[in-house]
Amino acid sequence: MKPSTFEKIRFGFRLLLGILLLWAAVSKLAKPVDFLASIYAYELPFPRPFLKFMAVFLPWIELLCGLLLLGNIWPDAALICTTCLLLIFVLATAQAWARGLDISCGCFDLTIFGLNKSHPGLVQFLESVGFAFIRNLLLTSMAVFLLRARLAELKAAAIPQRPLTKQEKRAAAERAAGIK
Repeated sequence: MKPSTFEKIRFGFRLLLGILLLWAAVSKLAKPVDFLASIYAYELPFPRPFLKFMAVFLPWIELLCGLLLLGNIWPDAALICTTCLLLIFVLATAQAWARGLDISCGCFDLTIFGLNKSHPGLVQFLESVGFAFIRNLLLTSMAVFLLRARLAELKAAAIPQRPLTKQEKRAAAERAAGIK
């Protein structure tokens, strides 16, 4: 059977989210000190030991979610975790952008494309917190779309119950009111 357009969109979104999470994780794992510096640049109101823990923990969660999404393994858990991660990223980038912090988002290593030397202005824009905020909103929307589609799929697969007849509704209402 041929997949529908809806199924193709879901597959594309899942693939895109998985690849981006893997790329982000590998970028952070390859340069952990740079990632920690980018976390500090957000000037978040958390103790430094917590931020250090997050600098170590976060890339591994991204890696796990990316692999689960790409492999379509435990898709429900992967989508919930991915959505939560992206919501945290939206909040972090939103507060940094609202406060006018001129920092790199610390999300992806763009040097693998050679953009840092040939297009430094483009790299600065792509790494800005304003762009990261918009990107995170779009990625969160994709994750929420996938999560809602999955929930609808699970709901449709549940055992259907027939609707109550008028007589059954009336009897239930009478029992609840203590009439019969």
